[in-house]
Amino acid sequence: MDFQLKDKTALVTGSTAGIGYAIAKTLAQEGVHVYLNGRTIERVNEAVKKLENETGSANIKGVAADFSKTEEVENLIAAIPAVDILVNNVGIFEPKPFDEIADEDWLQFFEVNVMSGIRLSRAYLKKMLDKNWGRIIFISSESAINIPEEMIHYGMTKTAQLSISRGLAELTKHTNVTVNSVLPGPTLSEGVGGFIEGLATKQNKSIEQVEDDFFKEMRPSSILQRFISPQEIANMVCYIASPLAAGTNGSAIRVDGGVVKSII
Repeated sequence: MDFQLKDKTALVTGSTAGIGYAIAKTLAQEGVHVYLNGRTIERVNEAVKKLENETGSANIKGVAADFSKTEEVENLIAAIPAVDILVNNVGIFEPKPFDEIADEDWLQFFEVNVMSGIRLSRAYLKKMLDKNWGRIIFISSESAINIPEEMIHYGMTKTAQLSISRGLAELTKHTNVTVNSVLPGPTLSEGVGGFIEGLATKQNKSIEQVEDDFFKEMRPSSILQRFISPQEIANMVCYIASPLAAGTNGSAIRVDGGVVKSII
């Protein structure tokens, strides 16, 4: 399918690996000029080279920025003055008992997971509206609805993203700009893959057994009963970013494998 994205410009935050990298790769394959982002220039340069080799695209650039540092975010915005597609993917997570989550943890999670999208949307939305075309996509999580008891601070930030996304969509009335959220379910990203491998070694089980146990014990409502691949998330994001999805605005779109049981 032609997603009609050739020569659009996209910034995908947190895109040196995992879901972000899969999104950047899929957009690049559609002819999009893609900006990759990571915390260090070394990681960014490696990802740019890898993406160029995998896609054959010469339209890949990278900008390093740590979203816990306001100055680095401002430098990124200065380096990329405008984009057609903004994918707010950067995020951190850490399982932690509620009574051990310090104030600093709450603030750090809010700063990285929530303020990152706020700052970039504030920088780019007006320009999209002036041009009368643009896409802002927040990569939220099923944890925004099913708040995980093992990391409530993470779930809080994902719920906040839904509120911001819907509120920004209200500012796009009568335009060709859309703002949506995509809610991945448990996804086999680089970090999750390493975590599962570590558990398998520690418990003397196969990776398949650990995955099976995870869905039986931690996500029993999943219909897929397996981890979603980053590419499956990227496919949905690419569609939402395209002109073909013009009728979808202010929505929270699930790619959660059926983990969320509610029908709305």
